[in-house]
Amino acid sequence: MDDWRNGGFGLYVHWPFCQAKCPYCDFNSHVSANIDQKLWVRAYLSELDRLSEQLSGRVLNSIFFGGGTPSLMQPETVAAVIDRAREIWPFANDIEISLEANPGSVEAGRFAGYRDAGVNRISMGIQALNDEDLRRLGRIHSVSEAKSAFDIARKCFDRVSFDLIYARQGQTLKTWEAELREALSMAIDHLSLYQLTIEDGTAFGDRYARGKLRGLPADDTAADMYQATQDICASFGMAGYETSNHAKPGSESRHNLIYWRYGDYAGIGPGAHGRLSIDGTRYATETHLAPGAWLEAVSKGNGESLRESLSQEDAVAEYMMMGMRLSEGLDLARYTQLSGVNLPESRLEDLVQMGMVTISEKKLRATDQGRALLNAVLRELLMD
Repeated sequence: MDDWRNGGFGLYVHWPFCQAKCPYCDFNSHVSANIDQKLWVRAYLSELDRLSEQLSGRVLNSIFFGGGTPSLMQPETVAAVIDRAREIWPFANDIEISLEANPGSVEAGRFAGYRDAGVNRISMGIQALNDEDLRRLGRIHSVSEAKSAFDIARKCFDRVSFDLIYARQGQTLKTWEAELREALSMAIDHLSLYQLTIEDGTAFGDRYARGKLRGLPADDTAADMYQATQDICASFGMAGYETSNHAKPGSESRHNLIYWRYGDYAGIGPGAHGRLSIDGTRYATETHLAPGAWLEAVSKGNGESLRESLSQEDAVAEYMMMGMRLSEGLDLARYTQLSGVNLPESRLEDLVQMGMVTISEKKLRATDQGRALLNAVLRELLMD
């Protein structure tokens, strides 16, 4: 009934607006010239009040403002959400309150305000450390602006992470290794390093389908970039604790660990997802995607578009898919408690023999080779 406590409890707040839509992005983001932030504050607080009745008595471990571009939120908007959450749930002593930020001058000018509002961690979307690739990615900042914003952030916050995308157009293994070393020389305690994926429904997806997205590295080169990323980050003391995330020990993203350790999280804002355990049942929640539709639904009392109970089979599969992304691995006793059965020993032995997983201290972990082929490992573990 209380399995979620193994992962903790977090709050995700989605801000759906951006200054411009990046061509690779498939997140729920929208460009709008005029945003009534007071209206959005009222809507967020209304959703928190609704959830408070269902999720009372919990300790809140993290809050994450994601988007979109949350650094377009006024600090007063962020403060109001944090203050209401504090009224509803006791905060953990080490609560992590993260906010995603783009490294533009407007956003950087708000960093002190976010700190005063209660934010204690910034995650910056730098994405590349050369101007030509930033332009290709549709980013509206330059490398110099990114570095300036990063310097401002590190003066305001003890914890600052940033994102980079690799396997970009025209990128070689050698140029990525050099860029990664530069990033690691800047990094404080955390980096998120994502391989460029071409998603349907994005501008890049459309160009790729028409044969217009040229210069992408071959699959073998992209795989080499992934392995180089693991090796170089580890040599800098920032080993990968998750497939795409690297941190100094103790500096892992606590909010994202709630996802990967299969805890509970409430999601508010357009397009936010959640996982909530109520009266022994785990529910998947979704909210309306369009900002206007979400605001209208909230005005009627509930911004959710879906709340669906998860079957035991689905919950077990989600735990498996999340937990195997982590270097700490999957707790086999917890798997058995969730599923009612042990993983078949013969299947585990086959994966061990292939060098894909290891088993120790009652933990199932993917090896470096297994993490590079994680989807195949998961298919083997989850097959009937």
